[in-house]
Amino acid sequence: MSKIIFLPHKVLLPYGGIFTMNIGETILDIALKNNINMQHACEKSCACSTCHCIIKEGYHLLSTISEKEDDILDKAWGLNCFSRLACQAKIINTSSNIQVKIPSI
Repeated sequence: MSKIIFLPHKVLLPYGGIFTMNIGETILDIALKNNINMQHACEKSCACSTCHCIIKEGYHLLSTISEKEDDILDKAWGLNCFSRLACQAKIINTSSNIQVKIPSI
């Protein structure tokens, strides 16, 4: 079974973590379910950029980015072409692992 790998984050997950993932779950759902206190000020409504993350591997295993998400991401710090909002990035395929970096501010 494929896994979602959260890279180490100084505050939220100092040693990183490897967790199971299921189709239909968002990255944020998986983080919260596994006690990673990832910020999500808008309560998963795609209205802020506090759950910004960077997909290091497995970007193609996620749902397509919406225009609204793309607009909100423009407000995120440390944005790159593999950035997603964790509340909107749904797992659509579990054929390989996904590697996620939560940026430090």
